[in-house]
Amino acid sequence: MASTLKEQLRSEITASLKAGDKLRLSALRLLLAAVTNREKEILHELDDDEVREVAGKEVKKRTESIEAFEQAGRQELADKERAEREAIAGYAPEQLGTAELDALIDEAFAATGASSPGDLGKVMGFVMGRAKGRVDGAVVQGKVRARLG
Repeated sequence: MASTLKEQLRSEITASLKAGDKLRLSALRLLLAAVTNREKEILHELDDDEVREVAGKEVKKRTESIEAFEQAGRQELADKERAEREAIAGYAPEQLGTAELDALIDEAFAATGASSPGDLGKVMGFVMGRAKGRVDGAVVQGKVRARLG
């Protein structure tokens, strides 16, 4: 039987502990804590897709922190966040490329018949529902707004 992402995460935590890789260990433990918290919220064990969703949110938090620290001139903290993001990125969903995203937005416009700025919500709902955490909502919103005028 193939191991679950959660089992892989636990074994990677053990390996990082044995290797003495404190930064990676810390990042992976934080991810496991986020997964456990999510399980307590929804009252069932997460499947691999749900673990990827949690990991995607954790990666996004790190990305936002990196931007904030760099704007504040705190490069050492930005570097730490970048290393943590790198450690957990393997558990996050594969992000859609620009071409794939553009094709999905085209599909959304065709499916919803969107033509005015008031249709933003319809298109966003379609795209975000299909992308399932594999794309940044702010990027989608920017592209959709530009197309709607």
